Amino acid sequence: MYDTILVATDGSDAANRAVAHATDLASSFDADLHAIYVVDTTRYGQAVLSEAGGVLEELEERGDKILEDVAGLSDVDTTSVIRSGRPNEEITAYAEDIEADLIVLGNRGLGAGPATKLGSIAERIVRNAGRPVITA
Repeated sequence: MYDTILVATDGSDAANRAVAHATDLASSFDADLHAIYVVDTTRYGQAVLSEAGGVLEELEERGDKILEDVAGLSDVDTTSVIRSGRPNEEITAYAEDIEADLIVLGNRGLGAGPATKLGSIAERIVRNAGRPVITA
């Protein structure tokens, strides 16, 4: 049913639930698992990231650590990628690039707000991905 699964993570509790679900699905369907971490340049602003040289590197290092954890949780090989930009656009574009059959992501990320509501990034992905999306 699923040959290629993409899981998006930012290290939040909801993303960790998504990772657990995606790794289980990938194992059950013997699917290729891809994990993506997006450095949200819209949150910090490109000017801030370019002026504060170490900030972007720190954010990418955080992403590397999170993606290493994802790979360690799965019993299937995991392809990991870090992108920079608007998370919903980068996740949707990468899903298209790899022809993902399914996107799995947390219902909300690190941003503030009620845990029971769908976050803005998750909502944008659900609306625009053009493929099945599971939120956890």
